[in-house]
Amino acid sequence: MRLAAHVSDSGEQQILRVDANGFTKVYSCDVFEACGPARFHKDGKRVYMETNKGDRDRIELVLFDPATMKEEFIETDPMKRVDLGGVVFSEVTEELALTTYTDEKTRRYFKDKKLEADYKWLQSKLPGREIGMGSSTSDEQLWLISATGDTEPGSTYLFDRKNKKLTLQYIVREKLPRESLSSMQSIRYKSSDGLEIPAYLTLPKGLSGKSLPTIILPHGGPWARDFWGYNPLAQFFANRGYAVLAPNFRGSTGYGKKFLNAGNGEWGKKMQDDLTWGVKHLIAEGIADPKRVAILGGSYGGYATLAGVAFTPDVYRAGVDIVGPSNLNTLLEAIPPYWEAGKKMMFSRMADPGTAEGKAWLKERSPLTAADKIKTPLFVIQGANDPRVNKAEAEQIVIALRDRKFPVEYMLAPDEGHGFQRPVNNMAMFMAIEKFLAKHLDGRYQEGGTPEVQKRLTEITVDPATVKLAPKVDASAASIPKTATGLTPGVYKYQAKISVAGQEIPIKLSTTIKDEDGVYIATDAMETPMGVVSDEATLDKATLEVKKRSVRQGPMALDVTYADGKASGKMAMNGQDRPIAADTGGALFADAAAAQFSIGALPLADGYKATYRNFDLQRQKQKLMQLQVAGSESITVPAGTFDCYKVEQSSAEGGPEKATIWIDKASRKSVKMTSIMPSMNGATMVMELLP
Repeated sequence: MRLAAHVSDSGEQQILRVDANGFTKVYSCDVFEACGPARFHKDGKRVYMETNKGDRDRIELVLFDPATMKEEFIETDPMKRVDLGGVVFSEVTEELALTTYTDEKTRRYFKDKKLEADYKWLQSKLPGREIGMGSSTSDEQLWLISATGDTEPGSTYLFDRKNKKLTLQYIVREKLPRESLSSMQSIRYKSSDGLEIPAYLTLPKGLSGKSLPTIILPHGGPWARDFWGYNPLAQFFANRGYAVLAPNFRGSTGYGKKFLNAGNGEWGKKMQDDLTWGVKHLIAEGIADPKRVAILGGSYGGYATLAGVAFTPDVYRAGVDIVGPSNLNTLLEAIPPYWEAGKKMMFSRMADPGTAEGKAWLKERSPLTAADKIKTPLFVIQGANDPRVNKAEAEQIVIALRDRKFPVEYMLAPDEGHGFQRPVNNMAMFMAIEKFLAKHLDGRYQEGGTPEVQKRLTEITVDPATVKLAPKVDASAASIPKTATGLTPGVYKYQAKISVAGQEIPIKLSTTIKDEDGVYIATDAMETPMGVVSDEATLDKATLEVKKRSVRQGPMALDVTYADGKASGKMAMNGQDRPIAADTGGALFADAAAAQFSIGALPLADGYKATYRNFDLQRQKQKLMQLQVAGSESITVPAGTFDCYKVEQSSAEGGPEKATIWIDKASRKSVKMTSIMPSMNGATMVMELLP
C-alpha cells in the first residue's frame, strides 16, 4: 500500500502517504470540495488525482507527487462547462487513453489515436448511441462495449478490434418497442436570480409538442444529477401524453463547485425556484398547459414535490410524493453518529439542528410546517419500513389534507423501505400514479393489470379516513417486565433466509446461552455469504436486564456497557474509534443476543402486553418497544410441531421495527420468528428452529 484515503470527523477528505512509521497527510479538501486518486502513473511514484481544491471551480485532472507534494496540471474541461467525468487508461501501455466530460451528452477527448479510430468506427456502426467501454482482454484486442441512448435502454456487444467485428451479446429490455419511445432533448433556462439551469425535456412522440400536460421530475439526492439517455420514468409518462422536464437544479453535481454550492442553504427556496422557473419556461415556450402541470419525485424529489405544493401551491395541479422527507429536523436526526463525515456535509449544506438557528431554518423549510397551505391534490407513497423517512411524516400530511377536506391519496407498502424494490409493488404504484395524474391533469391512463398487481394495488391503497398517528407512549411507562422463568442454557440452531428485492439470501443462525457467575452470557452468531456476524450479551440472571453488549461484523466492532440509565463504550469502524456515551432512559430488555428467549421468559398468556426500552446503537438514543400476545398457533418447523404463543413486537413510537415470534408454550423456546429489517430497506428475515 502506498496511499490511503480517509474522511475525518470534520468531513475533510484526506489523502495519506503510507510511510514506514505510519501515515502522513499529503493532500486534503474540505466538505465543499472534491479530491481523490484515480490511478498511479506508470513511474510508480506520481498519482493521477481528480480535484477541485482551492480556487478551481471544476474537477480537473492533475499528476500529484506524494513525496514532494507537488502537482502538475493535466487537463480540465476544454469547454469550461462541467467537471471531469472519467479517465480511461490502457492496461497495456499504462498511459492515459481517454478523458470524458458529461455535459448535455458525454464528450470524449482521446489521447490514444488507435482507440479514437476504433471509437469512430463503432460510432459509424452504432450511430446516435452513447458507447461505453467495459472490460477487455489483457492485450486489449477484445472489448465488451455498451450502446445506449434516449430511445435505446442498452445493448452489449463483443468488439474485436483487430478484425473490426461486432457481436451482439444481449439487449436490455428486449421486448420494449424502440420505435414507440420518445426522444430526449437538452435545454437550458434561467432561474429566479438569472442562474442558468440545465435540464432534459422529453416530449410525447407523435404529438404537436404544444399545450401539453406536463410533469416536473426532480431527481433525488439532491447531490446527484440527471443525464441524457434512456429514462424509464420520462418514457412512461411521455407514452401517456405528458411533457416531462428533468431539471438539474442548483446543488446538482457535475457542473462545477459554484453550481453545486449554490444549493447550500437553499432547500425549499432557490432550489425550488429552479423548478418553478422551469415550469414558467415551458409555459412561455407554449409547451406546457399552465393549468395542467404536476410535480413528481422520490426521496429529495419527494421533498421537492411536497415543497412545491406547500410553498408554491398555485404552480401545480397535482403532486406525487414518493418517500419524500416532510420534516427536515427529523431527517437529520436520523443520521447515525458513526456517519460523522456525512453528517457534517449535510449540516454544512443545509443547517445544523444542534443550534437554535438551524432548528428554525429546518422547521421553516419543512413542507410539514406549511401543510395548511397545501391546496393541490396530492398522492403520498410510503414504505412502512423506511428507516430514513418515518411513515408518520407522510401520514401527518395525509391527515392535514384530509381534515381540511382537500384531495389526498395514500399508498403504504408494508414490505418496502426507502423506495420500492418489489416488482409487484412498483407495478401497483405506477398503475395508481398514472390514474391519479390522468384524473387531475385530464390525461390518459391504461386500464387493466394482472390479477396479482390488481390485488396488490387493493392491499396497499389506504383510505385516508382510516389513517391515525401512533399514540405517543410515555417513556415512564416503559420498564423491565417481570419474568416468569429464567433462560435454559444450551445451543439453539436455526435455518433462516433474508428476502430482499426479490432475492433470497440463505443464512445460518445459532443462539448459545451459558449460565456463568450469576449472569447469562448469550451469543447470537449469523453466518452469511458476506461473513459472520456475532452479538454477545451479558444479562442479569434475575431480571434479564442487558448489562453489556459486544458486536462484531467485518471491520466493525462495538462494545458497550449499560448501567444507571447510561450507555458507554466505543464503536470501531475501518480503524476509527467513535465513543458511545448516551442516556438510555432506564434499564434495557430484549435488546441484544437471545432477545427472543428473554421474551419467552415472560408470563405470556392470551392478551399479555408489555412496554420496555431498547437502545438504538446507530442513533445512540433510547427507543420504546411493545409486545403483545396475539393468540396461540400450532407451528411446524424442522425441529417439529409446537403449540406456541404468537407474540407481536413493534416500535411503541411508530418506527419500522416489527417482528412476530412464536414461543413454544412448554419449553419457552423461540421456534420461529419473522422480522422486518429497516436497515436493509425493509428486507424480511424468517428463521425456524432446527432439531
